[in-house]
Amino acid sequence: MDGKHMQIGEVATRTELSLRTIRHYEETGLVIPSARSQGGFRLYTENDVQRLMVIRRMKPLGFTLDQMRDLLRATDRLDAHDALGADEREALLERVRTYEQAAAEQVEKLRVQLARAEEFATTLRTRLRQSARAAARRD
Repeated sequence: MDGKHMQIGEVATRTELSLRTIRHYEETGLVIPSARSQGGFRLYTENDVQRLMVIRRMKPLGFTLDQMRDLLRATDRLDAHDALGADEREALLERVRTYEQAAAEQVEKLRVQLARAEEFATTLRTRLRQSARAAARRD
């Protein structure tokens, strides 16, 4: 990481999140800007952007803000450079595994939903083609 700081507008563009959403995540303590400019503007680092991307990916899968906070705490602890005991490290990894399994289950549910939506769209397309052919024969 080069230590570059970004203002909230650039972060919004990079993450495709609204300014309001980014501010909400700050208010709830999920992603606190790493710094403030002399003019008081929020300044974000690449790490802050990565945290926002984690949240952006978790939200559509139905994870709560508390779950997002819990996962970020676990990954922060694993990424921290201070030594972790073997037990603590394993407990943190187990917590991350739980989220990975929950995400995999959601992905499977979404695959099923997508397949049903595609079947439905195909059924409607077929019906429209049949109706168009029937109308053409009547003319």
